[in-house]
Amino acid sequence: MRARLGRALHAAFEASLLAKGLLAAAETLSGLVLLLLHQGTLVALAQRLTAHELAEDPGDFLANFLLHAAQRFSVEAQSFYALYFLSHGGLKLIVVVLLARGVLWAYPGAIVLLSAFILYQLHLWSLDHSVTLLALTGLDLVVIALTWEEWRRRRGLSFLPPRS
Repeated sequence: MRARLGRALHAAFEASLLAKGLLAAAETLSGLVLLLLHQGTLVALAQRLTAHELAEDPGDFLANFLLHAAQRFSVEAQSFYALYFLSHGGLKLIVVVLLARGVLWAYPGAIVLLSAFILYQLHLWSLDHSVTLLALTGLDLVVIALTWEEWRRRRGLSFLPPRS
């Protein structure tokens, strides 16, 4: 029973690493795109994506929302989000790689880093109450718990049997 639980927790840890790695890669790529994309190109892309829908229905909520959001997206906001996504995604990507390689000091480092991200995400959530942000924070909490257990197992301190 304990061995099965240990294997299940390890599998969950590896799955969470995969999920965090994919999210981190997407964030890093988004930051890179925002960094390299000219603001006018963003507006032109939004116009192109919404033109057909707005031709059929000029009052389409989603198409109008996307177009106006692109038009209001300032260069300063674009720079902020580029830096935020690059740093946030890049740091998480490094941590995921180190954890996947089993680097022992990366486990407490990941816990500290994810805890800092959680605090920042909770601050952002207090401003806009985003369900998505809350879900990502929940995922980070699960990853912290799994990382803690995996770290204890690797150090031989877990109540569960060591990984074979």
